[in-house]
Amino acid sequence: MTGAPLIIPLWADLLAVGIGSLQGALFAAQFRDRRLDLLGVALIGIATGFGGGIVRDVLLGQVPAALDSNGYLPVATASALIGMLLERLFHRLRHLITVLDALTIGLFGAIGTTKALAFGLPEIPAIFLGVITAVGGSILRDLLLNVPIALMSVGSLYAVAALVGATSLVVIVALGGDILLAATACVVLTFVVRVLAVLFKWTLPEQVSLRRRRPRPIEPGTGNIPITGEDRQVTRRPTDGPSTRPPRSRP
Repeated sequence: MTGAPLIIPLWADLLAVGIGSLQGALFAAQFRDRRLDLLGVALIGIATGFGGGIVRDVLLGQVPAALDSNGYLPVATASALIGMLLERLFHRLRHLITVLDALTIGLFGAIGTTKALAFGLPEIPAIFLGVITAVGGSILRDLLLNVPIALMSVGSLYAVAALVGATSLVVIVALGGDILLAATACVVLTFVVRVLAVLFKWTLPEQVSLRRRRPRPIEPGTGNIPITGEDRQVTRRPTDGPSTRPPRSRP
């Protein structure tokens, strides 16, 4: 499946990069013990702003789109520094930031998926590349800060929202739909899933393991069932009734 990738105006792409860089700086502000300087904050912002796009283009063997224009690096750097200086103000506007973030995930996911399809990738790898484009910046941010990757922990459905949007785009294109319609559906679905997940605190279940309970052996010749682990390793006779032994008198 080939075709032209989705092309959005430069200002919209720069806006998405700026929001990502701003969020990267706000996230880094939580770790004041790291004592990041201005260069460190700028690097975190740049990695968060267009890290996913760089990973996408490297996997496709292309020059990263963020290096094709003089506007990306200044916008990412300025947004990161603004986020650092106005941290308290943006913390009050966190709901607006969440809405813009959801929109950014949808845009990045749509761009990454359509670009992968245009390069002839099959549907499933195209979906994977779309998700990587949407969430790659947050992964690079956590790696640079040396913290557990938030994407892999229990939380609001960040990657799942991108996955739903990218899948809808591929399905619509496979059915012969217009690429612009498919991209719009991708952005809308990603936005809705992400916002609803934040509002209603939707999360994926934590890791679980299936265990088969084994029957407990009976000690030969005693009829006792050993109780271990949670039962504090005591034994009891299953056939014994209440004790009839008289209480021991004190001297």
